[in-house]
Amino acid sequence: MTGPVPRGPLAGPDGRLRCPWALSAPEYVRYHDEEWGRPLRGDQAIFERLCLEAFQSGLSWLTILRKRENFRAAFAGFDLARVAAFTEDDRQRLLGDAGIVRNRAKINAAIVNAKAALDIPGGLSNLVWKYAAEPGQAPATLSDLPAQTPASKALSADLRKNGFVFTGPVTAYATMQACGIVNDHLAACFARHDV
Repeated sequence: MTGPVPRGPLAGPDGRLRCPWALSAPEYVRYHDEEWGRPLRGDQAIFERLCLEAFQSGLSWLTILRKRENFRAAFAGFDLARVAAFTEDDRQRLLGDAGIVRNRAKINAAIVNAKAALDIPGGLSNLVWKYAAEPGQAPATLSDLPAQTPASKALSADLRKNGFVFTGPVTAYATMQACGIVNDHLAACFARHDV
């Protein structure tokens, strides 16, 4: 019989306290320590995170992390202009690529969203970062983390207004977390103060 899932920070392999979700696989530790919650800017970088969060919907994030280099290769490094120019042949290539998540709606969304991102005045990064707010109280446990916020709902609506698809408030919030627009490392997590 297993006990309850830990909700508060736990010591990692090096003894430092981390968010408990980060300790189940080496890929999680690396992602947590080096990327998640750290401020990230740039249209291509934000586009990659937005796409990966959309592909993760309904799946384990570990699945996406393990396929990340395959996604980068399949989607031309998430170069907006190149993805926006993908053709039906590219869609078929992606649907046949076992190295990525082969979901027609998510593949189409990446292509549609690349085209939409190219048309945003000021760029995708500026649009997403305008939803950054002053840091609030640090979450003590995973139970303190919302799945979505008023800001992620507003970002989702703004993205949809600009032609994006597959970017609901939960995906928008996960992107905000991944890009450091919000810092959702737990209060006692070493990375909260290391960003």
